[in-house]
Amino acid sequence: MKFDSSIAQTRYVSPLGTMIIAATSRGLAGVWFEGQRHLPDTSQWPHQPQQPVLRTAVAQLGEYFAGRRATFDLPLDLQGGTVFQQSVWQALLAIPRGGTTSYASLSRRIGQPSAARAVGAAVGRNPLSIVVPCHRVLGADGSLTGYAGGLERKSALLQLEGAL
Repeated sequence: MKFDSSIAQTRYVSPLGTMIIAATSRGLAGVWFEGQRHLPDTSQWPHQPQQPVLRTAVAQLGEYFAGRRATFDLPLDLQGGTVFQQSVWQALLAIPRGGTTSYASLSRRIGQPSAARAVGAAVGRNPLSIVVPCHRVLGADGSLTGYAGGLERKSALLQLEGAL
């Protein structure tokens, strides 16, 4: 993934572990759990907890974990992904809180019915955990499958949302 040079970061201590939150001048660009798969090297990104998008993201994540927020209202910067990845990430935004879908259904939704594996790879590279709800994608049989932040967190997020 490539990230805009205007990127800034902060940390948020969630009930599921510390998160790294990143934003550019265009919008929210990253929400990762520390140590998760596909976490970029953030060591050179300046810490700017007062950056407006970062402040708003932290507040909204707090409301989400407290059960007071069902959707996020933040500008998103998804430009770090390929056109295909961006189409998958946009499709994830349509999965409502409490709902789930499969990789095959998601591939049909974006008009690529034979691309379930590629969709799975794009879901796994989603840079905006929770905000772009990749945790709502399950295996074809409804089983919990891959989550870059770990299956325990995926299960906890789905329970928080009433999907399990």
